[in-house]
Amino acid sequence: MLYKVIVIDLDVINRKGDFMTDHLQMLKYIQSDVLSFWVSSQEEQVSFCEYVYSLKQCLKKHLNIVNATFLRYEDGMLISLEDLAAVTIDKKFDVVSWATIEAKFQQQKIVKIPHFIQEIKTYSIMTDMVLFEEKDKEPIGVLLIEKTAEWQDFMSTPHGETCMETITKVFSMIHEQMKVKQSENQYRKLYNMTDIFHSTMDIDLILENVLKNIQENFPHFNVELILSNDQDRHTTMDIKLFDYLAERPATIEAFVSGEVTTELARDLECRILNAPIKGRQAIYGILQISAPMTYLFSVEEKDFLQMLAHASGNALENAKLYHQSHRLVSDLQLINETSHRLNMRIDIDEMLLFLQKQLMKSFQPMEVCFAFKEKDIFDIKDASTALFNSQEGKIYIRHIEKHFEHTNDPLFIADFSRLTPNPIEYRSIMAIPILMEEKINGFSIVLHKEPYFFSFDSFKLMQSLIHHSSLAIANSILRNQLQEMVDLDHLTKLYARGYLDRYVEKSLVNDQAGMFLLIDVDNFKQINDTYGHQIGDKILVQIATQLKNIIGNSGICARWGGEEMSVYVPNINAQEAMQLAIRIVETIPKTTNPQVTISAGMIVWDVEYRPAFQAVFNLADKALYEAKTSGKNRVCVHERLYQTNA
Repeated sequence: MLYKVIVIDLDVINRKGDFMTDHLQMLKYIQSDVLSFWVSSQEEQVSFCEYVYSLKQCLKKHLNIVNATFLRYEDGMLISLEDLAAVTIDKKFDVVSWATIEAKFQQQKIVKIPHFIQEIKTYSIMTDMVLFEEKDKEPIGVLLIEKTAEWQDFMSTPHGETCMETITKVFSMIHEQMKVKQSENQYRKLYNMTDIFHSTMDIDLILENVLKNIQENFPHFNVELILSNDQDRHTTMDIKLFDYLAERPATIEAFVSGEVTTELARDLECRILNAPIKGRQAIYGILQISAPMTYLFSVEEKDFLQMLAHASGNALENAKLYHQSHRLVSDLQLINETSHRLNMRIDIDEMLLFLQKQLMKSFQPMEVCFAFKEKDIFDIKDASTALFNSQEGKIYIRHIEKHFEHTNDPLFIADFSRLTPNPIEYRSIMAIPILMEEKINGFSIVLHKEPYFFSFDSFKLMQSLIHHSSLAIANSILRNQLQEMVDLDHLTKLYARGYLDRYVEKSLVNDQAGMFLLIDVDNFKQINDTYGHQIGDKILVQIATQLKNIIGNSGICARWGGEEMSVYVPNINAQEAMQLAIRIVETIPKTTNPQVTISAGMIVWDVEYRPAFQAVFNLADKALYEAKTSGKNRVCVHERLYQTNA
């Protein structure tokens, strides 16, 4: 029979038992420290960095790990957190792409550090790296260490694996707890801010609270609100206008797409995050945050900023709609008031002066202009401000005239300096055509020195205001044209008999003196028989032209009927009247072709002799008859005869 001899070395067994006992004891110590910190984290507001710091102290204490760095996973990147004392919100160091090391772990949680990480000066002495994951396998981060004999010894046992599992679980719970607390804080701030939003329709207050909230969360970053169209806001915060031509591509992309964008702006030495301020109907601007180049915005930070921007967008939209409804009521009142006033049969000059006041009150321009087309040339009306009668004003007039040569569309220029190489003073322009029968009869202009001064709402209101005014202006112009047809003789363009009657009747009541001269062309029938009626009409026009030249603005000239014409001059004495009448009788033969002479009968009145209205014409007619029967080519006054040298 064979016997198997087994030799037992009791010293070896004892040493191995002690070895296992030491590792188990070390596991308990490490688990105790980790769990102790977990318990304290439930009672106090402990940050993730503080837990990493405690973990590193624990590893140093039990495994003699002196050099260790934790890389936290944030949005596809691994970012180093320095010791607690050195960590500030604006410092995140040594970025490593998660994609470059993800495959290194595979099924293992502890692997050798790859060479490309060791090439980073900060990590050159590190040897191993440990992966920490959440339950759903989402990475929390990677711990880089410089291994020690104690570390190698401990990690070679099952207790080491158990220890890493415990630390990973606690890491995951603390990480989740931190996210929950962060979300609670963010939602609390959002709730408080939303509560303010719902309690006010003050756009300034909304914008100021948005900036205040961002600056409280990111005190070391630069924060700006870039609004699409809010130039009339007067906040204490830094707000600027969105300019498609000047903004960065990432900012424009956020504004157009409505999604958060980030950009590494090397030219500005910063990293920029753009969160669109988005309501239900439109995007109103961009919330822009500039951080150091080394900073990466976490997913949680982006979500918070997006929610904040969205909440502010809805609040801003509600406030804008509220103000818009009030503005629409005000606009309708303005249009109604203007239309009512302009349809009161006032003349065109009064209309334009009233319209100028309405434009000044509604849009606060620095300059206003009204121009109307007369014989294919735009004439500047008196209701325009002084600028448009100067050489400087012609720059704007020429540009707008050129625009309306090709289109009836109104003109809205936010910054005129971008369209001309010449230095200009007024940069904001609105120009609206005044249409008659779908053709441009004139236009209205408002100017301001500040770029982007007029809003698009103002532009639409001015369009509506001028459109409604155009009808009243056109009616006034047509009334004037119709009145001219009634008041003016079609052939000679002298005043008609009816206008003369009204003028003389008023003068007899209001003036201190006057003269009435009744004129008849001598032998006019013979002219018509000899040369024809067309030449006869031509002579009448020649005489009418001379009468208007001689009288000017001192009185009026009228066609009495047939070949008879008349002149009435108020506030003139007898001697001046006689000189004027003689001048007329002497001038006509010299300025007509074929040459004709005229006879004239005149009556002069003053405060001592004020004849009745009909007596003026009867006495002048008698004097004319006397001039005709006494030789023609002369002027007679009442019953006295004055013969010229002709």
